[in-house]
Amino acid sequence: MDTTLRDGEQTSSVSFSASEKLTIAKLLLEELKVDRIEIASARVSKGELQAVKDVTLWASKNNYLNAVEVLTFVDQGVSINWMLEAGARVQNLLTKGSLNHLTHQLKKTPEQHFEDIKENINLAQQHQIDTNIYLEDWSNGMRNSKAYVLEFLAFLNTLPVKRIMLPDTLGVLTPKESFDFIKEIKDLYPNLHFDFHAHNDYDLGVANVMEGLKAGANGLHLTVNGMGERAGNAPMASTIAVINDFMPHIEIGVNESFLFTISKLVESFSGVMIPSNKPVVGANVFTQTAGIHADGDNKNNLYFSDLMPERFGRTRQYALGKSSGKANIQKNLQELGLQLNDADIKKVTQRIIELGDKKQVVTKEDLPYIISDVLDRTYEEKVTINAYALSHSKGLKPSTTVSMTIDSDTYEVNAQGDGQFDAFMNAIKIVFKKRKMTLPNLIDYAVRIPPGSNSDALCETIITWKNDANEFKTRGLDSDQTVSAIKATEKMLNIVVN
Repeated sequence: MDTTLRDGEQTSSVSFSASEKLTIAKLLLEELKVDRIEIASARVSKGELQAVKDVTLWASKNNYLNAVEVLTFVDQGVSINWMLEAGARVQNLLTKGSLNHLTHQLKKTPEQHFEDIKENINLAQQHQIDTNIYLEDWSNGMRNSKAYVLEFLAFLNTLPVKRIMLPDTLGVLTPKESFDFIKEIKDLYPNLHFDFHAHNDYDLGVANVMEGLKAGANGLHLTVNGMGERAGNAPMASTIAVINDFMPHIEIGVNESFLFTISKLVESFSGVMIPSNKPVVGANVFTQTAGIHADGDNKNNLYFSDLMPERFGRTRQYALGKSSGKANIQKNLQELGLQLNDADIKKVTQRIIELGDKKQVVTKEDLPYIISDVLDRTYEEKVTINAYALSHSKGLKPSTTVSMTIDSDTYEVNAQGDGQFDAFMNAIKIVFKKRKMTLPNLIDYAVRIPPGSNSDALCETIITWKNDANEFKTRGLDSDQTVSAIKATEKMLNIVVN
C-alpha cells in the first residue's frame, strides 16, 4: 500500500491540491501498479473531502474503488459519515496499539476501547464499508505492554477485519525487533493478514521492512521518496529494489521502471527536493565520477551491479570534474556523437580538471564548448593577460587595471569605459598604441550557455573581429561572462601579434 497521499502529506509544509492528489492516485494505481493507496484522513478539511470525492469518483469508474483507503477514527460514526459523503469504501481505523497511548491519550480502559472499536466496525458493516485496523504505537506496545497488544489481537480475531496494520509509529524499532515482534504475532495468528508500517527515524526503515517480510508480514506501507512525518516512512523505490534483488521468493507487482517518474512528479508537487544521493531516484546515484570507474566500465562493466539504472527508466552518467579521466571524457563524447584523437582528449581532460579544481560544475552539455575553447588554439602564445582588476560602482565609470605581457615586455595600465569589458579593451588599446600596433574592430559579441544550465553554468563568449585582411572569431569559456570575454580577447591578441 502506498500512503504518500495520507502519511506522506504529513511531511512538514506539504499539502497536495485536489487535482494533484487525483493525478498521483491515478499514476500509483495504473502506472506504478501498487495494490492499494491510502489517500487522506477523514474530517481534515472541506478541501480534503473534495479531493477524496474526486479520487473515488474516478476509482469507481475504473474498478479501483476497493483499492482506495482512508484513515478514520473511533469517533461514534463521524468518520463513517465523512467517508459516505466522500464515496470511500475502505476505512483504516486508527486505534491504540500501546497501553501508554490508551491510558494517557484516551484515558480509557482496554475494555472500553475495544467496545468502541466493535461499535465502529459494526456501523461500517451496515454501510458496506470494509475495515482495516491500525494499532498506533504498536512497536512501543510490543516493547512495553505486550500483554495488552496480545489481548487486543485476540479481540480483533473475533471481528470482521480485513487487515491488521502494525505501525512503528515513532520509527524506534531495530531490525531484530521488527523480525521478532512480527514473527511472534504471525506464529500466534497465521491466518490473519498483517501489514507492516515502518518509519525511518533511525534510517532503518528499509532494513526493518526486510526483517518484517522475513518474519511473515503480509503487506507493506511505503511512500514515494520516503515522505512522511519527521524523518519520513520507508521509501518506495529502495524497498522495491531490495525486495526484487534480495528476496526473490516474494513476488510483487510494482512496476519499478516507473519509480523514477513518479518520484520526480511527487518532488514537483510537494516541493520537497530529492537528495542527490538518495538511492535509486537521486540525481547522482547512477553517476560515476572517478576516471578509473569509467575505465572499468569500458573494459568489462567492472563497476556495474544488479542495481542498473535502466531498470528504473534511467541511464548511467559519467561525471566531469577534477577526478575525471580519459574514459569519463570518452563516455560523454560517445553520447554526444563526438570523436577526438588521443592528443585532443588529453587537452580537453586537462581543461576539465582545471575547471574542477576551481569547484566549477561541468556537464555533458558543456563539452562542445570546452572542446571549442581548448582546440581553438592554433597559434603560438606570445600574449598573456597576467592579471586584471575590474571595478563597477554606482555613480562612477567602470575601470580596469590590466597586467599583460607581449613577447618579453610586461605592461600595467588602467583605463575607464562604459562597462567593465569596454574599460578592459581601452586598457589594451593603450598598450597597443605604445607598441604602435592596431587592434581589429569588434563587430559582434555573443554569449551563450548550454541548454538547461543554471546560473552557475559555464558561459561561452564568441567575439567576431575584423581587421583589414578578414573577419575572424575567438571564443572564451568561464562561469563569469566578463572573464569569458577577456579570454576570447586574449586569443584575438595572440592571433594579431603572430
